[in-house]
Amino acid sequence: MPVTAKGGGARRSGSGAAMGAGFSLVIILCAISLVLFTLSCREMGSGPISSVRGAFTVATTPVRYLGAVVTSPFRGLSNMVSNLTADSKTLSELREENERLAARNAELEEAQVTAKRLEELLGLQTTYDLQSTAARIISGATDSWTATVTIDKGSAAGLAVGMPVTDSSGVIGQISECGATSSVVRLITDENSSVSAMVQSSRAQGMLKGSADGSLSLTLVRTDQAVEAGDLVITSGLGGVYPKGLPLGTVTNVEKPSGSLYYVVTVRAFTMPENYEEVLVITSLTDSQRATAEDVRAADEQETLVVQDDAAAEGADDAKDETASGQAETGEGETTDAG
Repeated sequence: MPVTAKGGGARRSGSGAAMGAGFSLVIILCAISLVLFTLSCREMGSGPISSVRGAFTVATTPVRYLGAVVTSPFRGLSNMVSNLTADSKTLSELREENERLAARNAELEEAQVTAKRLEELLGLQTTYDLQSTAARIISGATDSWTATVTIDKGSAAGLAVGMPVTDSSGVIGQISECGATSSVVRLITDENSSVSAMVQSSRAQGMLKGSADGSLSLTLVRTDQAVEAGDLVITSGLGGVYPKGLPLGTVTNVEKPSGSLYYVVTVRAFTMPENYEEVLVITSLTDSQRATAEDVRAADEQETLVVQDDAAAEGADDAKDETASGQAETGEGETTDAG
């Protein structure tokens, strides 16, 4: 029994000594770490300790890179397993959330585009000081023989037949039918449409006419006037229907037929019917939007020249007919005499 007691005391004494030695080692290591940390801070990135740390970092970089490469497939596999183990309810919720966000994004984009169009329309109204009412296109032509659109305003909103209509880029047409709550607008590309127009740069006046194929031509422009491809065509204000100066289109081609007194001028409208959405109906004109006395005088002079040209052309045709008739009679008489 005394031997056993002594053995147990020896074991307890040895265990206590080991614990004391371990504790002392921990204190020593902490003290060394504190000293090294203090010296490293004082070195400010340069010194033996910093050099040793940098060398250690360089030496262990391949090992860390290799570890990242080795563990990467396992991380990917872990994510794949997580996705595969997601329940159907979670996946359904994610799909619904994705659809909701996509619809919201489309809605915001459409609102942004609409806001831009309305801003441009307001800019046109302000720039030209238009007395107008805003409306929206609700349908296109109901047949293939006419170029028309229908707007959502009518006589109840103060609209009437003959009022011009414009979008943010320029004139698109004129009201041809007017109901209480809707109106039909004949587009400038319709073959029955004609607008008093002029070339902005040279002030050469003419009539902008539509056609069955939807193309535009500027007629009655004499060959002694200046007009070139790229010129802007605007309303002249003559006739008191359209305000003066509104954009109509751009000259795309100018031809001068041999012997003709007038150009053949092709014009491209600024916007196409499929782009129409919001429009302005011009309800009245101010004095400044009407043609000036000089414009009217120039138009009268041009009309006089047109009449003279037509009369001259008709006289030339009559002379040709008389000459042809006389030649025919002479030939008939010679034939009779010969007989």
